[in-house]
Amino acid sequence: MSAPEDEKPTPEAADAPLRETSTTFRPVAPGMERHVNVYHPVLDHGFIAVKDYMGDDLSILQMARMSYGKGTKGLNDDRALLRYLMRHLHTSPFEGCVIKLHVKLPIFVMRQWVRHRTASLNEYSARYSIMPDEFYLPEPSQLAVQSSDNKQGRGETLTPERAARVLEMMKRDALANFASYHTLLNADENGDAIDPEGDGIARELARIGLPLSTYTQMYWQTNLHNLMHFLRLRADRHAQYEIRIYAEKILELLEQWVPVTAEAFRDYQLESARLSRMELGLLKDMLAGKAGLADAGGYGLTKREAREFAERFGL
Repeated sequence: MSAPEDEKPTPEAADAPLRETSTTFRPVAPGMERHVNVYHPVLDHGFIAVKDYMGDDLSILQMARMSYGKGTKGLNDDRALLRYLMRHLHTSPFEGCVIKLHVKLPIFVMRQWVRHRTASLNEYSARYSIMPDEFYLPEPSQLAVQSSDNKQGRGETLTPERAARVLEMMKRDALANFASYHTLLNADENGDAIDPEGDGIARELARIGLPLSTYTQMYWQTNLHNLMHFLRLRADRHAQYEIRIYAEKILELLEQWVPVTAEAFRDYQLESARLSRMELGLLKDMLAGKAGLADAGGYGLTKREAREFAERFGL
């Protein structure tokens, strides 16, 4: 996917660059180098691109070994130490690696994203610029009723006929909102006046009626430790589909950037399971033949906790 127009260098910038190309002495991750400034499509109008990064797997080890004044060792020692750090939640060495992403996403996804506050970001401003006429419409397969046992989840998928009606309603409402937006601005998407004799209201006011499906953009920079925390929550199968798709793409990039760390992250965090004190007690007695799943209540587990316990172990 090509870069957006505002990301492409102008002739003036090409003639007088702000930085000169030179040999670097910083760590370079070959897998990640192939993704810098490559725009990966996500959802119907969104994307993710790596704009910059710092560090690699060895950078994490340098941070860790500073504690006892030793440098990097052999490959096997390196892999074992990285996995030890991940397994025992020694997080500070991972903070030495940093990534900056350019993300285009619907506003309602942005609302979830910014809950992860341990990052720096700058978002496209509708106070200064006119929002493009782009909004998110789900695929029919993603339209579902409200879950009966999860207040923030989806249940059964809609029939094709009902899904078509819902999508038509969503599209109609979004188009109407954008039409009102341009009328209030007295400007089309390019900023040209609709009525040469008329005036538009301020952009910061006209944007009020835009739908949450409107696409926005941001630069988002965070360190590797906080990125993995984001992925642990948002790449989980229980996360909302729309943000999970972004997280899964970032996870693919993580595997190119720090492959040994990414493997350990999958093994010990993303695809692992935590047990509460009550679950651990029940599991020990089940393995010893002293209890069964039906006894979960006696160990202090609620019905939902017992169901989640059973799902975790395929019982």
